Amino acid sequence: MSDQDFEDDGGGFDADDWNRLKPFTGAVATLDDVQARRAVFALGETDDPRVIDMDLPQPVIWWDEDGEQAAIVVQAETHLGKDGEEMEVLGLILPDGEGAVALMEDVDLVDDTDPTWRDLVTRAIDPSAADD
Repeated sequence: MSDQDFEDDGGGFDADDWNRLKPFTGAVATLDDVQARRAVFALGETDDPRVIDMDLPQPVIWWDEDGEQAAIVVQAETHLGKDGEEMEVLGLILPDGEGAVALMEDVDLVDDTDPTWRDLVTRAIDPSAADD
């Protein structure tokens, strides 16, 4: 899929084409990376930023304040906060193409055959398709 096709479809995904999403790996993201839409987030005012070594893109179930959502991790970094506590931060792409930021502790890593993840993707794309 070309970059133009990706932009035309809004950057979202379904349960069978998620692996076309391009991950941001090999470096800690900067504000320029976010503005150029290469990365989901860039954190400032943290110490010892590092890339988390994990295979990306990676399907996950994200537990946020609205419940569980299907997402794809496309960016993974660890940072030390002002209090010295390590934060494992993930850049997510949601089925509608929106980006989100989550902590590793708020997601469950799954594979694309996970029935809950597939159902969440389907419902995010077409809310009327919820399982009976």
